[in-house]
Amino acid sequence: MLTVASTIFLYYTIWTLLMPFVDDDHLLHSFFPPRVWAIRIPVILILLGSAVVGSFLSVVMIQSNRKKAAKAKAAKKA
Repeated sequence: MLTVASTIFLYYTIWTLLMPFVDDDHLLHSFFPPRVWAIRIPVILILLGSAVVGSFLSVVMIQSNRKKAAKAKAAKKA
């Protein structure tokens, strides 16, 4: 997993930091998508990650409130 993460980091770093200094007609540009995706991909990943974390927190909070309500109802009956 560390190797995959390091490879992705190295690829992204070369793509965003070094490729703007290489001529547009150079062979290396065929290995990388257009530069606009260097911004779009992280933005999409951040939005997706935030949605997942927000959904998880919402589910946990709803379940917690249901448990509290059930406890209060049980205590009220007793």
